[in-house]
Amino acid sequence: MASTVGAIDIGTNSLHLMVAQVRDDGSFRVVTREKESVRLGSGPGDMKFLTEDAIDRGIECLTRFRQIAEQWDAELLAMATSAVREAANRDTFVDRARQEAGIEVEVISGTEEARLIHLGVLQAVPVGQRRHFVVDIGGGSTEFVVGDGTEPLLLRSVKLGAIRLTDRFFPSGVVNDPAIEACRLYVRGFLSSAVREIESLDPSMAIASSGTAETLAAMAGSTERLTASGLESVTAMILAQPTAEDRRINLAIEPGRSDIIAAGAVLLSEITKSFGVEEWQISELGLRAGIIFDVSHRDRSDDGLHRLADLRRQSVITVAERFHEDIDHAEHITDLALELFDSIADIHHLGEDDRDLLEAAGLLHNIGLYVAHSAHHKHSYYLIRHAEQLAGFTEHETELIAQIARYHRKSGPKQKHADWEALPPTDQSRVTWLAAILRVAIGLDRGDRTVVHRVEAVVSGNTMHISARVHPGVDAGLEIYSARSRAQLLSAVSGREVEVSAIADEVVARTHPSDR
Repeated sequence: MASTVGAIDIGTNSLHLMVAQVRDDGSFRVVTREKESVRLGSGPGDMKFLTEDAIDRGIECLTRFRQIAEQWDAELLAMATSAVREAANRDTFVDRARQEAGIEVEVISGTEEARLIHLGVLQAVPVGQRRHFVVDIGGGSTEFVVGDGTEPLLLRSVKLGAIRLTDRFFPSGVVNDPAIEACRLYVRGFLSSAVREIESLDPSMAIASSGTAETLAAMAGSTERLTASGLESVTAMILAQPTAEDRRINLAIEPGRSDIIAAGAVLLSEITKSFGVEEWQISELGLRAGIIFDVSHRDRSDDGLHRLADLRRQSVITVAERFHEDIDHAEHITDLALELFDSIADIHHLGEDDRDLLEAAGLLHNIGLYVAHSAHHKHSYYLIRHAEQLAGFTEHETELIAQIARYHRKSGPKQKHADWEALPPTDQSRVTWLAAILRVAIGLDRGDRTVVHRVEAVVSGNTMHISARVHPGVDAGLEIYSARSRAQLLSAVSGREVEVSAIADEVVARTHPSDR
């Protein structure tokens, strides 16, 4: 039976809504689209502040989008990109969206934005097994992807966008020759490092998505492709019009784009030259389609224990390996933590999303050892929080994973810890529960001997009985002692005394998705 999903892309220039019916096989049919030019972000440098008027416009638009989605009884997902991502007062926007528009906004990283754009583009452009280069020009940032078939090999986001460049070089959309040349030089300098990295991957086809690319292609006479020569002709035509009003009247460019299209054209022109692109394939789909596709394909593992989606799990393993984590040790601890999570579900009342966070945090909790043994839990927080390869997670999810790992040892969460204090109470509770569970699991493999093969818990009155199953004749004294000493946080958050004991039992060793 088909379900209906609505995806909102909260961009720097415009807000877009796509509502689609998702079929059982994961394919989807778009039933309606909406777009409003809101202009959330502005500023020649870092977009560090959303104005009150911009937030008001954004909330009004989100309210309308929610009403449209409700007509289709759609599950609604809203993702915010560059403008909100960079704003110091982004929490104000997110809180107002929740309270006034009834929408939970997820702020995504540039890398995650690039990944979702790639997923969307693949729904519109047949790439086969060709290695391809995708560019998506937004108002505040531009995303680069190199993919091989359906797999992304490179995901990058750079602070180059049509609004950002307009504010810096063409205030109010006014262009002149010195400003044009200065803008071109600035873009070339920004692209230099990306050129070397992307050219080394040798993509054989180029794809452009976003409103800027679609507008320029339409002006060149096509909705499907844009040649380098066609782009240069259109760019020259645009830059020959000194003002935004001239471009609106003489070139019939919509008011919401006429002031920023000059910067967008210069940017795509310089990207085309820098990467030696002869022709762009134009994708009408991007981030919104990627969100819908991602949601419809978050299949979980069928092994009963590891349910983290394949892409997300692989990205976690990639980050762990980058920092020389002992994967076997981390996986065993994570297995024990997941079993304990499942055993006490009746008292923590957490959901599958929280289980995913625990699985990711378990696999990554020790990566801070790469920096130093001392205070490595704090180093783990920093490395997870800034890991660009952690694909498939929102910024908020990444923050929670990092905090769970940060509290896997030493003191528990405290009000004086600024990052934890900044979380809403519900998230503080989630982090505390999951970190408490992870601590006990770590204790149960204290000697890195895989002595404890299974764990289960039974809650009786004010006591939680945790049973660690071991092979007959095996001494698990160290593991039991360590788990007991690490159980204080679990006792505090559950309001129960925690008892840990070993039970001799013949068990079969697990396998992991990565072993198959």
